[in-house]
Amino acid sequence: MIAESALDFREHFPDGGALLGLDLGTKTVGVATCDASWSFATAGKTIAKGKFSKDVAALKPLIDERRIKGIVLGLPRNMDGTEGPRAQSTRAYARNLEQALGLPILLWDERWSTTSAERDMIGQDVSRKKRAERIDSHAAAIILQSAIDTLAGSSF
Repeated sequence: MIAESALDFREHFPDGGALLGLDLGTKTVGVATCDASWSFATAGKTIAKGKFSKDVAALKPLIDERRIKGIVLGLPRNMDGTEGPRAQSTRAYARNLEQALGLPILLWDERWSTTSAERDMIGQDVSRKKRAERIDSHAAAIILQSAIDTLAGSSF
């Protein structure tokens, strides 16, 4: 199941469950996880994006270890809300993930996530080199936190 509505996605988790957040870049995939009660998202590692089978092989151990129940995947929309080639590529990636992992997926608007991540890291005085290494996983945490704030809330 691939959802774009938090309400539709939430129906699959009556008791919550750990989620995986992904920020899909052209060269890397930022990874974040959250606790089962959807309180906080934590940036994980950034994996080099390769062939899809390699991406899944890198994600599978984390999914098993953390008992991940669903995935929140950042959907890169243009500032006016339209979708371009990157969004279409992300949708295809989501379909492949769903087929490979059998987990529900929520496509979440990721506009401003990388900008917010960079601003946060600059505020923490993270060096430019370390920001480059960590930006995608930090952006994944921002995407995931935004989603779980909505999922855990009572209003949609």
